Amino acid sequence: MRIEGTRHPVKHEGFVPWPADVALRYTEAGCWRGRPLGSSMWDWSDAWGGRTAVVDGEQRLSYRELAASADALAEALADRGLTDGDTVLVQLPNCWEFVVVTLACFRLGVAPVMMLPPHRAYELASIGTHVDAKALVVPDEWRGYDHQDLAHRVAGTLPGDPLVLVVGDTVRPGGVDVRALLRPDGDTAARRGRLDASAPGATDAALFLLSGGTTGLPKVIGRTHNDYEYNIRQSAAACGITAETVYLAVLPAGHNYPLASPGILGTLSAGGRVVLLPSPRPEAVFEAIEREGVTTTSAVPAIALKWAEAAAGCGRDLSTLRHVHVGGSVLSPELAARIGPALGCRVQQVYGMAEGLICYTAPDAPDEVAHGTQGAPISAYDELLVVGPDGAPVGPGEIGELLTRGPYTPRGYYGVPDQNALSYTPDGWYRTGDQVRITPGGHVVVCGRVKDLINRGGEKIAAGEIETLVQEMPQVAEVAAVPAPDPDVGERVCLFVRVHEGHTLALEDVAAALTERGLAAFKIPERLEILADLPHTPVGKPDKKVLRNLLVTTIVR
Repeated sequence: MRIEGTRHPVKHEGFVPWPADVALRYTEAGCWRGRPLGSSMWDWSDAWGGRTAVVDGEQRLSYRELAASADALAEALADRGLTDGDTVLVQLPNCWEFVVVTLACFRLGVAPVMMLPPHRAYELASIGTHVDAKALVVPDEWRGYDHQDLAHRVAGTLPGDPLVLVVGDTVRPGGVDVRALLRPDGDTAARRGRLDASAPGATDAALFLLSGGTTGLPKVIGRTHNDYEYNIRQSAAACGITAETVYLAVLPAGHNYPLASPGILGTLSAGGRVVLLPSPRPEAVFEAIEREGVTTTSAVPAIALKWAEAAAGCGRDLSTLRHVHVGGSVLSPELAARIGPALGCRVQQVYGMAEGLICYTAPDAPDEVAHGTQGAPISAYDELLVVGPDGAPVGPGEIGELLTRGPYTPRGYYGVPDQNALSYTPDGWYRTGDQVRITPGGHVVVCGRVKDLINRGGEKIAAGEIETLVQEMPQVAEVAAVPAPDPDVGERVCLFVRVHEGHTLALEDVAAALTERGLAAFKIPERLEILADLPHTPVGKPDKKVLRNLLVTTIVR
């Protein structure tokens, strides 16, 4: 028997492999199946060939068409010099071509690096240099921005004259028309055979994700075919994804959450239908739910709350919706209890990271679990360790930093050994930076970030704790707590709040509510800024870097 898990990746020198004995254990346990991700799409086609796989507006692709298009694109890219072990930057919005490009890369053994549409020259050039990108895949234009021009400018700064691959109606000279390449002309069966024969190894890097940090450049996370297939399989099982699932993808598809947790790939792996939407605006979402019979979707709390606020008067039939996965930032129990009834469905909380570990509440979890926790790990082989500031394990149910390792949690970021020495322990535990406690039933409750602290005169205040309590106030639609510089105590708690329409909020109201809850006096916010809308990161979390900058620029008193 060939043990795929024991062959270390060699095509990407910055990739940190699992130790050989650990890889063998995951393989023998059946976590790692030793098959490249690109082979999955033909499994899907053989099982559900004529069924609709992907919907993007008026464009609909069957499973057979999806596989044939991806193979055509893979072979066309190979003809243009891309080969197993190369990397490409993929900067596409939620569109059907994104799915085809991703699968074509998997098929060829070219690792897509999942960039985001808001990224610009700095991020593209820096990440492209770091991973030695051989191509960039961009839209011709997106939301009024010329991505072709951006890609050509970036390509000119990268070594090796990388290709510029363009998705759109207008492809200018020097660019390669992706839509022309993915037309499945010729002998589809023969092309399938050729690509089967040259498939990449399952322990090779399948794709690169970006870390979710809001300061500095994102770190690059290498995921193998083995571990990402397990991520997809276990996520789909935890969420009850079946061939009857109609999944609406509204968060940026390049994020791990809408891509594979369970997201687009989890739905396709079960024979369901993926509906792609480039915006989470309530009116567009509700129209898509009614038109396609959407059963499942994913959101961050800020988006889910906007949907809940808009649902009552939307005039749309949302009765097919069964589950909304909510994750990305802390959701208070009170808000979790409101979202489901407002949308006529169940909330399934998600806690996870592109670095690996994913937890879900069960689709049929009792309210105290579904509303009050962020769920349990998807794998029996996930290891969780909660430690105090001294690195020693805390007692059962106590709060501390979560460390984790497991069959889909890589052992290091790509190509940054100095960072890995900080983010990983010598025996392979990933330091999540999240403060959590674990319930007697094994469910994780996220309490804040280790570094998301406000230091008021030496007293450390967890921003997440304040945000969770303030979010319970009926006037508050969204809140973010950030440190306001202060000459006397160093930092004071400042709240940025978006209030519900027709409501007002004063700092005195916040202080009274938190005092009534029994919060320590030093934690009471001392500054309040009301904004019509909070700035957000690409995945929808409040962008605290922008908010901190606001404190020292436009709204300084």
